[in-house]
Order: sequence, then structure tokens, then C-alpha cells
Amino acid sequence: MPRMIFLNLPVTDLKRATAFYEAIGATRNPQFSDDTASCMVFSETIYAMLTTHDKFRQFTPKPIADAKTSNQALFCLSADSRNEVDDIVDRAEAAGGVADPSPKDEYSFMYGRSFEDPDGHMWGVNWLDMAAAPKQPDMANA
Repeated sequence: MPRMIFLNLPVTDLKRATAFYEAIGATRNPQFSDDTASCMVFSETIYAMLTTHDKFRQFTPKPIADAKTSNQALFCLSADSRNEVDDIVDRAEAAGGVADPSPKDEYSFMYGRSFEDPDGHMWGVNWLDMAAAPKQPDMANA
């Protein structure tokens, strides 16, 4: 079985956050969702657990950072094409997110854009042409 990733994101409005992630292509798994959390499925291996702040506090004694004013992590999803990158970011913006809070990545072998969800969590969406990627890229310049 391939490894899976579960991101746990605290959200201020669970219904709004659930609708946002559905708008960008994730589906809500009702088996692991209730009035305190929505399990959003991006693929067979990628899940985002949207949780109310009260629920999130059950997992950590640390304070919840305000993702609109600070950032601890950046998440990135792959896309199958440049058009899919644009489509996901456009859908994020139409659903109430912020498009392109970070500069676009535009190279001959890679294209990426970003969005911020309504709670301020930052996401990148990248397309990569592995066949055209440099064999040993200078990642400081990529």
C-alpha cells in the first residue's frame, strides 16, 4: 500500500472551508466527517482534514497560528498540465480564495501558481515535465 498523507488544517468556518475545497476538486468523505471535521479527499493518497479550532486543539497543546498573518507550512499539489494549474487556481479564487499570493513559477519544464484558502493556508499547484527537467538542477534558481 502506498504511503498516504493527511493534512490537518484548523478552519474558522467548517461549512465554508468544505465548500471551498469541494470547489477546487476535493471530495468530502462522509465516513470521516462530522460537525467538527471534514475529510477532504484529493486522491487515494492525499487527504486534508479540515477541523474546527476546538477539534484541532484536541491534537496539540500549542496555540493555533493565524494563517492569514503567519505561515508555518506551504502545501503543494501536482497537476497534469499547465491548464490544470490555471484551472485549479481560478476555481480557488472563484470559491473565495486569493489567487497568486506568491510569484508564479515559470520555466521550460515547470509551471506553478499558488492560492490561499479562506483561512489563509497557502497552497501551490505545479505542473512538471520530468522529461524536460534538468538532470541536476540548480534548485536555488528553480
